Amino acid sequence: MNHHLLGVIADGPHNHGPDFGKASPVGLLVVVLLVIATLLLIRSMNRQLKKVPESFDPKHPEPDQAADEGTDAVGEAPEQTNGSTAPSKPDDEPG
Repeated sequence: MNHHLLGVIADGPHNHGPDFGKASPVGLLVVVLLVIATLLLIRSMNRQLKKVPESFDPKHPEPDQAADEGTDAVGEAPEQTNGSTAPSKPDDEPG
């Protein structure tokens, strides 16, 4: 019994015959579905990109100018501290 089982296992699959090496129709179906899904994703992305404005610059940047320069108030800016008690030097780099 054991000798017969080893012979069957050692024989392995029979890699010959008329259907050996041919792709199944399931493989073709998977490839076609992937192509269709890719085309639908490209189409959807093109629709979304058409909604994006040409530029994200504000139309009237004057009120936002103070915020763009890193200040919180339009008026006089308070001195900034970096958490230390020593005053910062002009050549100190932030961060």
